[in-house]
Amino acid sequence: MNRFSEYRIMWVLVFYDLPTETKKERKVAADFRKKIINDGFTMFQFSIYLRHCASRENADVHIKRVKSILPELGQIGILCITDKQFGQMELFQGKKEKPVTTPYQQLELF
Repeated sequence: MNRFSEYRIMWVLVFYDLPTETKKERKVAADFRKKIINDGFTMFQFSIYLRHCASRENADVHIKRVKSILPELGQIGILCITDKQFGQMELFQGKKEKPVTTPYQQLELF
């Protein structure tokens, strides 16, 4: 199998809704966001972050890291999809279709 197959390359999406009523809750939410950004996640939409991974094994490493920093309160979802599935996403800005752009640069070494 091609090691850069669109079925092998994965995207990990983290979506969350954390309480922000108190100063402490806002700090917890900000810390969670900073930690996932430090692990290579990029904002896709407000409270939705994603990360490109070369394989399912690599994705599992990052999923485990996110699970290790889950806050006590709030809702967090983690979804892993193939590059092929990610490429089939349809995005819209209002009623206008918007091209799907990937927030990473693919480096190939030969």
